[in-house]
Amino acid sequence: MEKKATFAGGCFWCMVEPFETQPGIEKVVSGYSGGTTANPTYEEVCSETTGHLEAVEITYNPDVFSYERLLELFWQQIDPTDPGGQFHDRGESYTTAIFYHDDEQKQLAEESKRKLNESGMFSKPVVTSIRPAEPFYEAEAYHQQYYRKHPLHYKMYKKGSGRQDFQLKHWRDRA
Repeated sequence: MEKKATFAGGCFWCMVEPFETQPGIEKVVSGYSGGTTANPTYEEVCSETTGHLEAVEITYNPDVFSYERLLELFWQQIDPTDPGGQFHDRGESYTTAIFYHDDEQKQLAEESKRKLNESGMFSKPVVTSIRPAEPFYEAEAYHQQYYRKHPLHYKMYKKGSGRQDFQLKHWRDRA
């Protein structure tokens, strides 16, 4: 039985590869969620007028890859203490969130966030929001699987944005 998970982790280009390459992950789609505009465009979301966050919707088999493992992997992709965006991408559309699809996901997300806060790993509190899943709108085709279509640009972006160095600093020994 397939299930859905939705995460906002800043630039959605960097949120596809880590999940898509895992066993039990059927599909990862880049898109927008959490806002008020139906079928927003990338330009509208970037204008910070729609309330949407860049997000990924993951279709997964929970018997192969659990939601708890998805949460662990999600935390390893972001700076959960940054309320203003992610790395060099700034603004509401680049903030982080876990969009839960049922009560079990909500409980697991809250527990995971609490444990991360209590771990002492970060000197600032975890500010990633946990909120009900809202309509998810698929991003334009050129955003889908960007890491595959433009591997050199993707690698340069991930490194240049500061995301890669942050991951290595905080997660190298925990991944």
